[in-house]
Amino acid sequence: MTTLSRWDPSKVWDPFKEMSDLQNRLTSLFNLTPFRRTDGKEETMTVAEWAPLVDITEDDKEYLIKAELPEVRKEDVSVTVESGVLTLSGDRKYEKEEKNKRYHRIERAYGRFERSFTLPEDADGTQVGAEFKDGVLKVRVVKQEKARPRAIEVKVA
Repeated sequence: MTTLSRWDPSKVWDPFKEMSDLQNRLTSLFNLTPFRRTDGKEETMTVAEWAPLVDITEDDKEYLIKAELPEVRKEDVSVTVESGVLTLSGDRKYEKEEKNKRYHRIERAYGRFERSFTLPEDADGTQVGAEFKDGVLKVRVVKQEKARPRAIEVKVA
């Protein structure tokens, strides 16, 4: 619902407040609460859920999926292929809160994540390899050999 309000020339226009209000309206539309303001100061920061950022590339031989998983342990990551769907899942554990530390801001998301991708028709779901190094998960999916057209000799009878 939109309300009309009288313009007050004594108030200074604040473009950052306008952007903040717009962001609050958009995030409430999608049931997210990235931040809440109190007296013009940022009070809290919460993120509903997180999913790792992913790049997907291909060459003649394979598809390569790279997922950013900073501070996720190899033991907490799983890669599965079922019915033509590749799923990356895992858990980024929350750091233990220390009593002597004062936290000013916590923006990074923690908890379970899951990303699923439908494999293309030429991907071989039985030939999938994964490696985890420096916070990046690399998943390689081998391409199947394409059915090559073959010439069929037509015999004249």
